[in-house]
Amino acid sequence: MVLGAQLVITLIMVSFITKLSNYSFARWLLCSQGIYRYLYPDNNELKALAGVPKDRAKGKKNYKSESNGKPETFHVPRNLDIQLETAPVTPLDVVHLRYYPEYLWMIDFSLYTTIVYILSEIYTSIFPLKYEFNLSMVWCLMVVLISFKILFSLTKLYFTSDESIGERSTCIVAFCVFLLIAMMVLIVDESNLEVGVDPAYDSFYENASKFLENKGLFSVGPASKLILKFFLAVWAAMIGTLFTFPGLRVGRMHWDSLRYYSDNKVKTFLLHLNFAMPFILTLLWVRPVTRHYLTIRVFSGMEKPLMSGEAFESCRIALACLAVAFRAVLAPRQLQAYLGLAQLRLAQLRTEAGRITNVQLQRKIASVFYYLCVVALQYFCPVVMCAALTLMYKTLGEFSWMGGHGPLSAGPVAVEPSLFQGQEEEYKLAWENIKTVFNAAVLRGVLGFATWWGWFAWFLTTAAGVAYQSYFRIA
Repeated sequence: MVLGAQLVITLIMVSFITKLSNYSFARWLLCSQGIYRYLYPDNNELKALAGVPKDRAKGKKNYKSESNGKPETFHVPRNLDIQLETAPVTPLDVVHLRYYPEYLWMIDFSLYTTIVYILSEIYTSIFPLKYEFNLSMVWCLMVVLISFKILFSLTKLYFTSDESIGERSTCIVAFCVFLLIAMMVLIVDESNLEVGVDPAYDSFYENASKFLENKGLFSVGPASKLILKFFLAVWAAMIGTLFTFPGLRVGRMHWDSLRYYSDNKVKTFLLHLNFAMPFILTLLWVRPVTRHYLTIRVFSGMEKPLMSGEAFESCRIALACLAVAFRAVLAPRQLQAYLGLAQLRLAQLRTEAGRITNVQLQRKIASVFYYLCVVALQYFCPVVMCAALTLMYKTLGEFSWMGGHGPLSAGPVAVEPSLFQGQEEEYKLAWENIKTVFNAAVLRGVLGFATWWGWFAWFLTTAAGVAYQSYFRIA
């Protein structure tokens, strides 16, 4: 039966999603890992520290003025010696934060997708698919689309706000820079950077031309390689632009985390490893740097290379999954470092001369926690997107977790319509035709480039964030 067992797995997971709506891994990650927030000082505390007479408040409470309903406002010195109190982050605190529903949906749906993918991998390893489409790929595609939508909505804010002229200009510059880099990458020879775009186009061109000829259609063939590479470069530039501000934010979080845990060498090493994992993954697609030494070169005292080509592919995919798991484990520490930004803002304020209103000071402290879910999305969305693309690359590219893969079929499969009868046979014929044109070689090239570019763009933006904190900003 077409999609029988896979459909059952999907329906079971959908049932779990509806039944377990009160249990959330995303909420547990924020509220059950010891993360604490900083509370801004109230008006009475600020008056006591600044020496403002209490009678100026005229007995009013809740920072409101009885006359006009506006918050009570008074000025205090910027260099006040304020000690911020802390409180653990609870579900009641985060439920009203901006982008909290999007954060819950993205993290929890990614977890459910992982479960569906694991179950599908177990099933397909026992019963290989022949005329079925792997439904777990639909789940992975939805994760990519959800991540893209959230990142797009976050970036869109910079183009709709009148106070984001600098951020808007940064997005435009980032798009142009990433477009240039993508064009340069796409002209690199496959012997140096094995993203697989050129072999994918050659396979697609040959099989699509034969398919059109078999159907009696006359065509000069699919679109030229130059046009396809241009559209790939535009897509890559969009991804790089969407990753820009999340990367800058995570770079700042990494910088703050290193200062926060500077006395713990183990945590410092783990933070450095977490930061370097995307760079390591990027190098795994550079043939002279990694594949040559691991799969071709025979070192002295050895009779064969360290690993086979198939084992290298499996290792590359496994390391990508490990990088995502590593980032999830360190997420509470990184988010805590972000919340520590309230203390840094207060310390920066003490170095400035002059006075500030109580409302402005309180907003400086409160806004850090207010954007916690936005920062969490910036931390997770790019990596989740890269993880979903990696899983699609593994499955649709017909790789194996155990160091092997199926044969690459470049030529069309001979399928005659007369051999089949009924609707199911027509479906099989159509499926074979689709697999002929969009075979494993094509999907390896497209998804290979998408996967590599995702990790490359993520590392490039986070490295830019760390460089900015190190050389262009006084914290």
